[in-house]
Amino acid sequence: MPQADPSVVRAYYDAIDAEEYESVFACFDEDIVYERPGQADIEGIEALRAFYLDGRPLTDGSHEIRSLTSEGDTVAVRGRFEGAQNGTEVAFGFADFFEFTDDGTVDRRYTYTDRDTV
Repeated sequence: MPQADPSVVRAYYDAIDAEEYESVFACFDEDIVYERPGQADIEGIEALRAFYLDGRPLTDGSHEIRSLTSEGDTVAVRGRFEGAQNGTEVAFGFADFFEFTDDGTVDRRYTYTDRDTV
């Protein structure tokens, strides 16, 4: 069974907040599936790249990790995001789950928030 690496997840949040997108993409497997309830799944690294570079409604923000738990191939994160969504200031809680491959990259991600789109 693959083992989760919490340092990859922490590096992801640091990179996304710094808008260092190549570092973001390095965290994910080529076959990444990103699920956000109520929204279409993002499937594959090129679709993820397009989302982060052209389609993500969240900008100019930061993530605060309030708890991070690792078990088996999964890292679970509870936190808070503060920033802008489509130009409007927002702050909300989130729960993210990252599932890892044998080579240490994330091949599935799930995000849960009280927002309609993220």
